[in-house]
Amino acid sequence: MNHRLLIDYEVIELLEMLPRQDRRLLRNRFLAIQNDPQKFSDYLEQDSASRRLDVNLCGKFAIKFWQDHADRHLKILEIVFADVRNR
Repeated sequence: MNHRLLIDYEVIELLEMLPRQDRRLLRNRFLAIQNDPQKFSDYLEQDSASRRLDVNLCGKFAIKFWQDHADRHLKILEIVFADVRNR
């Protein structure tokens, strides 16, 4: 099932500050998540509204995303530096 990919503006601002190699890595991962979100869910979190957020570890980054099944949107909400020591 293909979802429409929506990216939070703060994520775009972060991408603009990253080196080209990191931007390319993340862009390609966004597209892969869009095509098969469940395959890229490494663990789950909840947001402030108690919605389920999927988190994908991508190199040194953790991509937080939400599947809005009703609207068929895949929303990239946040990118943070992954702390793989605590996983």
